[in-house]
Amino acid sequence: MFYPLNVKDFLDRAETVYPDRVGVTDEPSQPAPSLGDVSYRALASAARQQAAWLDSLGVPVGGRVAMVSHNAGRMLTSFFGVSGWGRIFVPINFRLSAAEISYIVEHCSADVLLVDPELSGLLSSVTAKHTYVLGSSSDAEIFGGGGSPVPWAGDEAATCTLNYTSGTTARPKGVQLTHRANWLNATVFALHAGVSDRDVYLHTLPMFHANGWGMPYAMTGLGVHQVVLRKVDGAEILRRVASHGVTVMCAAPAVLNAVLDAASSWEGEIPGRDRVRVILAGAPPPTRTIERIRSDLGWEFIQIYGLTETAPILTVNRMRSEWDDLPASEQARLLGRAGAPALGVRLSVDGSGEVLAQANHNLDAYWENPSATAEAQEGNWFHTGDGGEFSDGYLSITDRKKDVIISGGENVSSIEVEDVLNSFPAVREVAVIGIPDEKWGELVTALVVTDGSDVSADEVIAFCRTKLAGYKCPKRVEFVGELPRTATGKLQKFKLREPFWEGRTRQVN
Repeated sequence: MFYPLNVKDFLDRAETVYPDRVGVTDEPSQPAPSLGDVSYRALASAARQQAAWLDSLGVPVGGRVAMVSHNAGRMLTSFFGVSGWGRIFVPINFRLSAAEISYIVEHCSADVLLVDPELSGLLSSVTAKHTYVLGSSSDAEIFGGGGSPVPWAGDEAATCTLNYTSGTTARPKGVQLTHRANWLNATVFALHAGVSDRDVYLHTLPMFHANGWGMPYAMTGLGVHQVVLRKVDGAEILRRVASHGVTVMCAAPAVLNAVLDAASSWEGEIPGRDRVRVILAGAPPPTRTIERIRSDLGWEFIQIYGLTETAPILTVNRMRSEWDDLPASEQARLLGRAGAPALGVRLSVDGSGEVLAQANHNLDAYWENPSATAEAQEGNWFHTGDGGEFSDGYLSITDRKKDVIISGGENVSSIEVEDVLNSFPAVREVAVIGIPDEKWGELVTALVVTDGSDVSADEVIAFCRTKLAGYKCPKRVEFVGELPRTATGKLQKFKLREPFWEGRTRQVN
């Protein structure tokens, strides 16, 4: 017998097993009235009403419903209310410009656009056939209109979500993730993270990003109490951990740096010590950051690696018993690798050093972009665009292929240089890029945000020379006020390169 996988399975189980448990604590401080504490019974009811509402609008199975929103209970509901009855949910990065959002809405031909009240100004330039501002005035219609939705037989090969890439390198592409892909990603992720119904999950990760890495599905299916955090703030994260008994969260390194900064002035014991496990991805964190998460916060550090196109989990790196007797610094070094393949994932590194992946939760295609799809899936492997090394069962990411700096004929990993620079006491943040140079081809250049200390470029370079081979050390250091990042913490290095490569037809030298 065969029963198609449907992300509604997670909600159905929550309603069956944990109907009266508080499933979601909505963000209390937001422009739309907070939903407060929502039981899984109420969450399931709201999702059904949303599906029935889409029926009344005439949105067909396969129709696209876009949402531009911060983390919110209404967004969490929509992962089920839209996709669970066969439509395609399109969660959009709320930090994009109106022009960028308009491109996505038009590119996917969205039937419906739902907008957070804080972003309602977008409606002057971004619209769909049916456009609504989320909040009390629309809640009764969208989530409480009554009636039963038209049943959907289900098709696990059908597109469930359309997730647009963060656009760190080019025009964003729409990643088609099927019900099967999202279902398997959520299940495998929860298995490796050891999730149970005793957990309390804090939504620090934007839900729009790769569907919050699948956590809205996984946590719902396992009856986990989910606490919604609208905007990232280090001190507020610590307060939520303390007040709700949070045990697990996902985040980019920049988020944990904010927590570490807040912890330095926190009065009393750091909440969650020996209880919280934090799952990081987005960029390989410096070894020093890993050590501080484990020592200063007392939280378990877990790292994953993946992409929007892989739903996202490809690898997991979690402390293992064989490392128990090693020094903390060595444990941190080992945890700094991207990790071992997750269950069902196959990895390879091709002759050019690019990481390739096979998994049942890889993308089905890029929306209306067959050439990009064929290129990404050439040879029945997904081509990640990341450079890496795979040995002893563990993957290490050495660089984005486009971020490899070739200086004097030698390949320089920007990640390796950044890791060293992040251990320099005065460095708060750093990005290493290659800029054109007549002698070396590309010059290793460090763009540094300091902690306010009076430090010179010569001191920074001298420090690197104690840790790295000479050809890897920055030849140029520039001090900047901030580094451009996406909403998920990724450095937008293409923006940093632009002024140095302006007027050139290609960004290699």
